[in-house]
Amino acid sequence: MMNLPDIHIENLLDFLTGLLNTPSPTGFTDLGMDYVERALCQLEGVRVERTPKGALLARLEGEIGVAPWAVVTHVDTLGAMVKEIKPNGRLKMTSIGGFAWNTVESEGCTVFTHKGQRYRGSILVTAASSHVHGKRTAEAPRDAESMEVRLDARTQSAEETQALGVEVGDFIAFDPRVEVNEGFVRSRHLDNKAGVACVVAAMQTLVRAHLKPRRTLYALFSNYEEVGHGASAGLPADLSALIVVDMAAVGEGQTSDEFHATLCVKDSHGPYDRGLSLRLRHLAEQYQVPYKVDIYPNYGSDGGAFWRAGGNAPVALIGPGVDASHNYERTHVEALVATTRWLLAYALNA
Repeated sequence: MMNLPDIHIENLLDFLTGLLNTPSPTGFTDLGMDYVERALCQLEGVRVERTPKGALLARLEGEIGVAPWAVVTHVDTLGAMVKEIKPNGRLKMTSIGGFAWNTVESEGCTVFTHKGQRYRGSILVTAASSHVHGKRTAEAPRDAESMEVRLDARTQSAEETQALGVEVGDFIAFDPRVEVNEGFVRSRHLDNKAGVACVVAAMQTLVRAHLKPRRTLYALFSNYEEVGHGASAGLPADLSALIVVDMAAVGEGQTSDEFHATLCVKDSHGPYDRGLSLRLRHLAEQYQVPYKVDIYPNYGSDGGAFWRAGGNAPVALIGPGVDASHNYERTHVEALVATTRWLLAYALNA
């Protein structure tokens, strides 16, 4: 058994911080994809292309060219779009992805217009001032009808907002508020930029160590996972295996935590491939990768999209433990390193 090459943890965290600070809500992922592409294009021997759907597909030649395997991870995040410009000049939203509206209340945001302007703003309940609305502020529902974006611009009417260039269909990105403290990474959108950072770190580690994966590796960075069809296209047809890297949900009733990688063996769409999952468990034990095994009843992944679209390879799912998923999330560098080492173990033994 060969030793796994060392991971540059500071580089992993620097890449993750930069990606978290790069907006990429589903449907508006170009900035995030550009960020990932720049990192991959610096790696000797890695070939990168854009799929017609806008995802990134990277290829790293292996010792064996037949029966390649793939890893898929998603760059797209939760977000919103402008549904309506209200008579008071504020913006009604429609959500992108599955989050509860109360989780983004009082968050800062950026509105990206179709003409390229950017406007800052805040997400508030319409009855935001307790001095004006009294009990209504606390009692108002938090939903699409009661939440709005207050733009940091001089506008008090729909006409004034439209004059700024804001229109229905413009994208709204939530502030990530990234902090790295005592090994913890606290931010929105760790689902799934934490997973993206692990995949990129694994590829960087192989290239820097002048190692090839045993079999040719494809890495798909998908852009529509949060709405259910990310990896439905873009992967080669002759894959021997597909490993999904996505966040592991931490909470009551789950075995996952912020300090381990997790193997998800079943989600809301059913079980993942038992044989591939067992292979990953064996490798984790062989290389002393700290891991948990878990089931997520309210969860789906790019692996499900791949299978539903007719993908004909076994699929397994691993990822770092993330607390408060689809909220203000947190993970730990230990989970990031464990996930990256797990990928390296599979790459060198596939």
